[in-house]
Amino acid sequence: MNILLSIAFVGAWSSGFIGAKLGSGSAPTVTLLMWRFLPLAVVLGVVALTATRTSWRGLTPRVLVRQAAVGALSQSGYLLTVYYAIELGVSSGTTALIDGTQPLVAGALAGPLLGLPVSRRQWLGLGLGVTGVAVVTVADAGAGTGVAWWAYLVPFLGMLSLVAATFLDRRSRTDVRPMVSMTVHAVTSAVVFTALAAATGAVTPPASGSFWTAVVWLVVLSTFGGYGLYWLILRRSGVTKVNTLMFLMAPVTAVWGALMFGEPFGTQTVAGLALGLLAVAVVHRGDRHDHHSHHDRDDRHRDDQDRQQPPAPGPFTPRRSGWHRARSSSRRPERPVRATPTAGPGSG
Repeated sequence: MNILLSIAFVGAWSSGFIGAKLGSGSAPTVTLLMWRFLPLAVVLGVVALTATRTSWRGLTPRVLVRQAAVGALSQSGYLLTVYYAIELGVSSGTTALIDGTQPLVAGALAGPLLGLPVSRRQWLGLGLGVTGVAVVTVADAGAGTGVAWWAYLVPFLGMLSLVAATFLDRRSRTDVRPMVSMTVHAVTSAVVFTALAAATGAVTPPASGSFWTAVVWLVVLSTFGGYGLYWLILRRSGVTKVNTLMFLMAPVTAVWGALMFGEPFGTQTVAGLALGLLAVAVVHRGDRHDHHSHHDRDDRHRDDQDRQQPPAPGPFTPRRSGWHRARSSSRRPERPVRATPTAGPGSG
């Protein structure tokens, strides 16, 4: 069952890039995004007023404003750049690979921004990931598609928007339930994209069937499929499993785009994707090593304390309080920075 859920999650999340490609030729980016989020915001708003009212209790306006800001960065800003890059002709695989470097960049920036330790493996993984992006981008640009060079900078802006959302969400001390955050993010994006479409005169949707096929594709597969499976796997298998699966999106999207749209998929593309996967393997192996080392240090620390404790008390000996021993244990490490749950086209 876990394998089937993982396959379904990778496919549903990757479908966001494919859906963007499907709709890019039938309408402007803001039109597609407006009509993607308007029905979604209405449905989630009705659910919030009926089935999930209790989830909103205790949330202050400050918390909701922060969630709106996270949604504006992780969905509105990110999706606008992703869709616009694909509209400009950047391949879906290249866009997905650039998006996939977000956890690596966030992990490397955790040191200077949050004061968390950054290992050499994380820097090495970031270097490998960036190299892979460069290789795939050069291959895509040299495929004779006629895409302007600056178009490849647009997905980087979206990736940086995701990084900003990650740190903004990381600084929040309030635990917001997934359904609440999803609703706030969707409503925020609906307002943003409706305003942009109205300002550019792109509110009216085209009558073409391909446009509405893309809208249904994005709402059903990418949003409910990708986001729902994200949280299901997160609760069943943990964050490490989810993050590992996230890095499969780029190669799956590249193959999907090559088969469906004839996007470039040559030797350089394969080499770049391989470097990206190697970067993930290096970072995850380092995380597991650090995790085990930390537990080993804790075990040795407890053993030393046990040896310093007096013999076990007899039936008439008062038992020594364990409060001081608990206070003297090693400090719990900081929670690692990871991708926001709303990261990726499959989330909004």
